[in-house]
Amino acid sequence: QVQLVESGGGLVQAGDSLRLSCTASGPTVRSRAMGWFRQAPGKEREFVGTISWTGDNTLYADSVKGRFTISRNNAKNTVYLQMNSLKPEDTAVYYCAAAIVAMITASPSHFRSWGQGTQVTVSS
Repeated sequence: QVQLVESGGGLVQAGDSLRLSCTASGPTVRSRAMGWFRQAPGKEREFVGTISWTGDNTLYADSVKGRFTISRNNAKNTVYLQMNSLKPEDTAVYYCAAAIVAMITASPSHFRSWGQGTQVTVSS
């Protein structure tokens, strides 16, 4: 079982930046793609982005392209979500997740381990 611990959420103003971190631990932590999802009040969980195990491939939702960047440091078992130019519509609970495959994937069915979520609130 992969354990995921997130940090970095908070309350910011529109145009500000935040960096979310997610550190993984457990016996099966390696060789996994990682993803970020978010869920706003009254809406379904939404794909944000994903990064392959090697870090050489990333995929982003259209709503965050050019503003958000996913990176990872496998030596630290940590994946990051750098969020720039934040908008009020980015307000949501953000979840990191570990996939059962190494290649990038946006399919929720490929993500079997999830973090507890961290709240990001962007004021206008």
